[in-house]
Amino acid sequence: MDNIQGQDASPQVAIVPTPGMGHLIPLVELAKKLVHQHNFSVTFIVPNDGSPMKPQRQILQALPKTMSSVFLPPVNFDDLPPNVLMETRITLSLTRSLDALRNSLKTLTDSTRVVAMVVDLFGPFAIEIAKEFDVLPFVFFPANAMLLSLSFHLPKLDETYSGEYKDMTEPLRLPGCVPVQGRDLVDAVQDREDDAYKLDPSYM
Repeated sequence: MDNIQGQDASPQVAIVPTPGMGHLIPLVELAKKLVHQHNFSVTFIVPNDGSPMKPQRQILQALPKTMSSVFLPPVNFDDLPPNVLMETRITLSLTRSLDALRNSLKTLTDSTRVVAMVVDLFGPFAIEIAKEFDVLPFVFFPANAMLLSLSFHLPKLDETYSGEYKDMTEPLRLPGCVPVQGRDLVDAVQDREDDAYKLDPSYM
């Protein structure tokens, strides 16, 4: 493992970003707040989608010693079709890493005082692992309010509307948001038969 800290009296937070710089950078900024303003230590446990992940490694290795990192073994996507949506790959990079995540979290809890685990918007599948170790789970959702409202509302929408959202004739009225046409929703919810829709963490 890369850089796991030894026993430390300060409370430890495990942060699990899904692959992609857009997911990592907001969580790095959150980690800085936790460390500098609240005296936590942070360990990033990073699922590996099989890419070199050089930019992610460079960012994490440049952080202060109170923020360490572990990269999980790469997952295999050979069974996926070439046209698979990015959202599917991101979600599967986590779900196929759950055993490795469990092992890393166990190592961390054995050597530090882990008080919380933070995942991003694709990470709710990991929440049960945090509970196994009596670690408080949190979802950090650094996206716009409309996407957050859609995530909360999607299970109800799935029950009440049987067609494809892109075919809706009336605008969709999400709580707290301006009306939006179904065809303008994110790609991941436009095809109910696609794995990206079936694996959407909103249904957890």
